[in-house]
Amino acid sequence: MINQERILELFFELVRIDSPSLQEKEVAAYLREKMEKRGFKVSEDRAGELSGGNTGNLIVHVPATGEGEPIAFSAHMDCVQPCIGVEPIIDGDVVRSAGETVLGGDDKAGIAMAIEALNHLEEESIPHPDIYFVFSICEESGMHGAKNLDTDLLPAKDIVILDSSGDVGTIVVAAPAKAGINITFTGKSAHAGIAPEEGISAIQLASEAVSNMNLLRIDESTTANLGRIEGGSATNIVAESVTLTAEARSLHDNSLKKQLEHMEACCAAAVEKVGGEYKFDYEISYPALKVAADSKVLARVEEACKNIGAIPKRVPTGGGSDANILYGKGFNAVTLGIGMSKVHTTEEFIKIDSLTGCAELVAEIMKS
Repeated sequence: MINQERILELFFELVRIDSPSLQEKEVAAYLREKMEKRGFKVSEDRAGELSGGNTGNLIVHVPATGEGEPIAFSAHMDCVQPCIGVEPIIDGDVVRSAGETVLGGDDKAGIAMAIEALNHLEEESIPHPDIYFVFSICEESGMHGAKNLDTDLLPAKDIVILDSSGDVGTIVVAAPAKAGINITFTGKSAHAGIAPEEGISAIQLASEAVSNMNLLRIDESTTANLGRIEGGSATNIVAESVTLTAEARSLHDNSLKKQLEHMEACCAAAVEKVGGEYKFDYEISYPALKVAADSKVLARVEEACKNIGAIPKRVPTGGGSDANILYGKGFNAVTLGIGMSKVHTTEEFIKIDSLTGCAELVAEIMKS
């Protein structure tokens, strides 16, 4: 059985360690000491150096005690702000933060579950194949840990990411690709009171483009959003420049391409009508995650669900995670729901039953 008291103690210790993105060194040191004391090899890659952080990803190897394909489990060490000085409390059947911070269950609950699952296997002398833990950095700030992961340190190709909402048995099998978009509109400055007709308003130009864009929910698999608009200088000057920062996401590459083309076409049409110039740049932040129906790791997870009496439920999600990056690097990745709720808010909580239930599922997946 999963030891509830022990997993709660571990979880509380983890969330009390400050670890905003790029500053995960203390929690990494805590985990390294914990793993090395048990005789496991802990490697650190150069992801921190490459992304401007103070530690790299930790890759832990737990040697096999039985047969089976090696498997990896991943959870990220960083938390969104406000995450300094977290003080967890038990409130009925849930754990939440006592103060004006997030709880940090996203994703320290995943770390605690992986370690407690291994504790259970060792206590019960249950055989398992080679197991790898990936404790990653900078997931919240752009998955920079996963993007810079030294894959030579991770021989296992099947990887389970412990980082999603949803009850025990929730399996994320699809997640969108995301494009980050920057648009610059350039008009012509002029005195707004004396000779406005000599100017071209970049604000008017941007307004014309945006008013014709399909945004927010495009279809069941595609979204787009304008997050920021900046420009102009004074009311007596026709605005010369405006910049827009936006994003588009889709579960389907063709749909994402179509949305990007549509948004740029709106910019071109606005310039044709109003004058001026535009520059439309985008970068694919991460690829889409599409778990094949016949995926072996998916079958392994679903069988483990049934073995513990949980109903496996395949779901898509609208957000990205390390799973997208690892999938793009050739790993067979799936993400498990681990019961965390209201993440990225000071109302974040996790049910105690979710901590123990998901740890039980992870232990079942680990078995030979």
